[in-house]
Amino acid sequence: MKNRGAKISDHKLRGEWAEMYFMTRAAEHGFQVNKPWGETASYDFVVGHRGQFVRVQVKSTICKDGGGYPCVVRRGKRPYFGDPFDYLAAYVILEDVWYIIPAKLTKGKTSIGLSPNLERSKYAPYKEAWHLLRSRSAAIPATIDRIEACAADFLPNIPEAGWAESGQW
Repeated sequence: MKNRGAKISDHKLRGEWAEMYFMTRAAEHGFQVNKPWGETASYDFVVGHRGQFVRVQVKSTICKDGGGYPCVVRRGKRPYFGDPFDYLAAYVILEDVWYIIPAKLTKGKTSIGLSPNLERSKYAPYKEAWHLLRSRSAAIPATIDRIEACAADFLPNIPEAGWAESGQW
């Protein structure tokens, strides 16, 4: 698989390819991968493991700068703020290396430097750190504690029909 995505010249298509590759790799690690409908979510995937879910934003880079690779981590021209996702999955295409980085380390930044061949780099602990997606600290519980509702509150108010009172709904 190494370097195949680098042959895609259009950056949007290359990003979509990286997302598909992320889905493959996440599935290989035993995760359930869900893609939100549309493009308005601030994350690319919801990744599940044993009833826990995390939001993942996928980015990739082929740009080499010295011994590292700058990776853009912004939305449009602005950095991510607030709580848009739980983890950044950054793929260095030319090295075939994934970084699974907690979102708090990327907030307010427009790019990060990834150095796959440098053991003591800032993001080295997150190189191929797929286990972090199983972390309960950022996970959203999948269980619902309690739901309270009354069906009558949602029925249309049509007194002349009499169907709600008859129980034939």
